[in-house]
Amino acid sequence: MKESILDVLLYLFEHYLTDDAAPPPGGRLLDREELNNGPLLQDLAQAGFSPPEINRAFDWLGALAEQRPAAARRPDGPTRVFFGPELDKLDVDCRGFLLFLEQHGVLDADQRELVVDRAMALDQDEVDLEDLKWVVLMALFNQPGAEAAYAWMETQMFLDEPEPLH
Repeated sequence: MKESILDVLLYLFEHYLTDDAAPPPGGRLLDREELNNGPLLQDLAQAGFSPPEINRAFDWLGALAEQRPAAARRPDGPTRVFFGPELDKLDVDCRGFLLFLEQHGVLDADQRELVVDRAMALDQDEVDLEDLKWVVLMALFNQPGAEAAYAWMETQMFLDEPEPLH
């Protein structure tokens, strides 16, 4: 079975949220020690994920936890210009969606950069809009003070028709 980091991450995320319907206090994902020492490692192996993919997914989560942006939100962050590999990996829909989220206060400039970094770290040649939405959701899940943005994004992920942002 050919799986990607994103497959492992989605499995982790969906099963983790099944156990905890809301983000944990302080808004963080499991840390590397909890992942390595818990039953989760065995569960992932039993689900059919290979050890290298599991380790790369854990590394991805570790990098997400280490790159937590500052708590202070800057409403007028810098304009983002995508270039080279980012243009190849993130299509116009993805880039437009990131701009939409930032303009509507779901992401600030630091969080946007975190999402771009984590999307670029996926082992895929291209990241489609659906995959990017999952990356945004996981990034917001790991952000203290982003509970409202996380809740809105989670709602958008599971609705047939996304609600407009006011």
